Amino acid sequence: MKTILKLFTMLFCVASFAQTTIKGKIIDNSGLPLPGANIIVVGTSTGTVSDFDGFYTLVVNQEPPFSVRISYTGFEAQTIDVVTNNQTVDVTLYEGSAFDEVVISASRTPERIFESPVTVERFGLKEIKNTASASFYEGLENLKGVDVNTNSLTFKSVNTRGFATFANTRFMQLVDGMDNSAPALNFPIGNLVGMNETDVLSVELLPGAASALYGANAFNGILFMRSKNPFDFEGISAYHKQGITSQDAGGDNTYRDTGIRMAYKFSEKFAAKVNFGWLKGTDWTANNYNGKPGTGDTRESVGYDGINIYGDLVSTNIRNASGLGIIPDVVVSRTGYEEKDLTDYNAESIKADWGLYFRPWENDFEIQYVGKYGTGNTIYQGSNRYNIAGFSQQQHKIEVRNDNFFVRGYVVSDDAGDSYDMVFTGVNILNAWKPHSQWFEEYIGAYAGATLGGATDAEAHTAARAAAETGRFEPGTPEFEAAFERTINDPSLLTGSQFKDQSKYYHSDANYNFSHLWDAVDIQVGGSYRQYSLNSSGTIYTDFDGPIDYSEYGIYTQLQKEIDLNEDMKLKLTGSARYDKSEFFDGFLSPRVSAGLTVNRDHNIRASVQTGFRNPTTQDLFIGLDAGSRVLVGSAPANLDRYERTHAVNPGGIALGQPASITQTGRAAYENSYLASSVDAYLASGNTVDTRDSSLLEVGNSDIVKPEKITSMEVGYRGKLDKVIIDMSVYYNKYQDFISGEVVSAPLYGTVGTNDISVNAISNGDYRDYQTYNNSEADVNSYGGSIGLDIKVLGGFDLGGSYTYTKQDFDQAAFPDFITSFNTPEHKAKLSFGNTEVAKNLGFNVAWRWSDDYYWQATFGNGNIPAYHNIDAQLNFKIPALKSSLKVGATNLLGDEYFTAIGVGSIGSMYYASWTINNL
Repeated sequence: MKTILKLFTMLFCVASFAQTTIKGKIIDNSGLPLPGANIIVVGTSTGTVSDFDGFYTLVVNQEPPFSVRISYTGFEAQTIDVVTNNQTVDVTLYEGSAFDEVVISASRTPERIFESPVTVERFGLKEIKNTASASFYEGLENLKGVDVNTNSLTFKSVNTRGFATFANTRFMQLVDGMDNSAPALNFPIGNLVGMNETDVLSVELLPGAASALYGANAFNGILFMRSKNPFDFEGISAYHKQGITSQDAGGDNTYRDTGIRMAYKFSEKFAAKVNFGWLKGTDWTANNYNGKPGTGDTRESVGYDGINIYGDLVSTNIRNASGLGIIPDVVVSRTGYEEKDLTDYNAESIKADWGLYFRPWENDFEIQYVGKYGTGNTIYQGSNRYNIAGFSQQQHKIEVRNDNFFVRGYVVSDDAGDSYDMVFTGVNILNAWKPHSQWFEEYIGAYAGATLGGATDAEAHTAARAAAETGRFEPGTPEFEAAFERTINDPSLLTGSQFKDQSKYYHSDANYNFSHLWDAVDIQVGGSYRQYSLNSSGTIYTDFDGPIDYSEYGIYTQLQKEIDLNEDMKLKLTGSARYDKSEFFDGFLSPRVSAGLTVNRDHNIRASVQTGFRNPTTQDLFIGLDAGSRVLVGSAPANLDRYERTHAVNPGGIALGQPASITQTGRAAYENSYLASSVDAYLASGNTVDTRDSSLLEVGNSDIVKPEKITSMEVGYRGKLDKVIIDMSVYYNKYQDFISGEVVSAPLYGTVGTNDISVNAISNGDYRDYQTYNNSEADVNSYGGSIGLDIKVLGGFDLGGSYTYTKQDFDQAAFPDFITSFNTPEHKAKLSFGNTEVAKNLGFNVAWRWSDDYYWQATFGNGNIPAYHNIDAQLNFKIPALKSSLKVGATNLLGDEYFTAIGVGSIGSMYYASWTINNL
């Protein structure tokens, strides 16, 4: 027993002797502390971070000598030798070039952004803390080449290089490796279910195609957001932001945003963190009461269909409806409701996430469980305007990783909550008050009576509308409120406007990097698998009889080799290829090759050619949504007969021997339809079937959708010329089988292209408009370039600027019915000016953005977006004694309201003050 005790005592002494403590302070070259600097023992994962005052203490079970590496984002790292126990290591870090920052997204492996084989934009801790925007996510629009389309206060859509609506299915958003897109929508709802600002470690944006490494959805760009690991960043940090939003239409309204992060490293083996955030404000009021673009209508027009007026899309040709010659051949619409009558504009986001992190051997091998939950209210604009109320999304991930591999699996599910379609809310409140058929009967009867009484046409229309409107449910009345509540809680679009959804997808992916095993060439291999389960109860998809399930998978490899040409020049070659397969389509191979030549560490020339592809989305395949003005029908072969609707036949059709009602399926859109533009031209060519030119009708019959392909070529240069840092690139994208929508008109009876009674059906108004999903027969190409400059001026001020040119090459006149939704200004310019330490503990930043005018093209409406510019600014003050920082700021400081799409609310100004505590 004594022997055992002696051995135990000896072992204890050895362990005690092997324990080494070092401490010190990390500051920058101006003497300011650097909170959150990493101090890591070289060759291990053991380390710590500096506190708010720059101080740190590191205890390791290792005898000197050994080395520690001190690093901080935006500064040049230093390696210091530790030679004795209780050594004090104070370090001054010097601000480094932005090109020395490390990115992961371009090659799935850490590398200097300077040597990335493709264009990468990075938003690090320094940029996040000093952004002039109200949040880090909004600050992304200050990056070179980035477009941010504002759908609403809490829903912003990020995009690069064109081709985007708010339903941006071409752009991918990853949060700690998890796809953040909503299963039912195929795209992320901004940062509604994203990250808290205090937990963001870095943001990387990869513009352009990246299918070779990231698969089918990585078609037009990827946004990578990485959070702070609790092993490296522990403690409690929080912020509160309070202010107002100001808009001409909506007035001044309170805005607040609060968040807290709690992380603790229990030991070298186990750590955990929790985040919570709550944002609440009032959305931008949409009050565009012009008639739909191209109509020239005003609110006095009998067929008026206002952009932000809902219910007035219910219309009919009153001569066709009556069959009476005394009634004019005009389209009359019902009187709708303004958007503000159908929503409270509540903008809210509540999100939480939590993570458990386990390092069983106290090294880089780590097991993670991460859960995320978010819910909120916002406005979404797709084919209609939707009030997203109580929408929620969950993500749960298990991941095993180290420096050389990862294996992860996660599930993403959503719940539509109490969301509803505002267009159908207006339609069905009107129908609940007075059925549409009754309203038009009363209108026609009153018009005929007024005309027979000697009234002019205008007077007769006025009298007819007044008569039909008798007893209308007015906003604010008990009758209106009761009808409103019934409608938004009814999922049938025949009588209500609620949409349901509980869709989900399961995703797994893995990657292994063999570079640590041999030096000849760096090799990576990986793959992914995804299973979709669509479950909207028939309100979005044709899943009325149960969930729709399908899957896709992909595998890839990458080889990378760095060749030293001489002591001042090296060449980096990268080749990758990926094979993807959806169960509905043939497999597709997407390769990428790139080369980067680095000269004297200060100049890098890069070139790449890559191919990519995009599988049709779940909506392209299985949607079955009546949007009022048209029906959206996906083109999966099994979907064509799943959507069906019964339509009443007008008197003219009944006179031809047709039944009073006819049931039509979605197949008619793909197999028996005319192009909608040709129907418009035909109807405008005369007043009756005998006077109209039927030769103007063109057969539609859209083809079934198939995968879209892209070939992308890019050349770029990064360099440092004296004090100026330059990053520039040009690209050319060539698309094949470009996926988009086409509007067609399917007659209720007759066969198109045979000049039979299908022509009469069009003249009688007996047809239904559909939006189909297909591929362009024409070439769709785009090209552009950007240049960014950054320089230190006046001894320490940061001055940056960028210019971006983007152009579409598509013959719209030859294909008038095909919608590409390029939706991008040809010219953009951005400038920023600031200083993190203009005086002791005082900093500021100002950002200016200008956008050229452009044409917006989407299912909700098309139209020109005027050029606009705005200025964001912030002033911040650090309080070291309280480990806090104060910030006051404003977005759209000049108050010049603007909008980025047809139908959205004009973007006003925001003024705010924030207090952040202990944000390392």
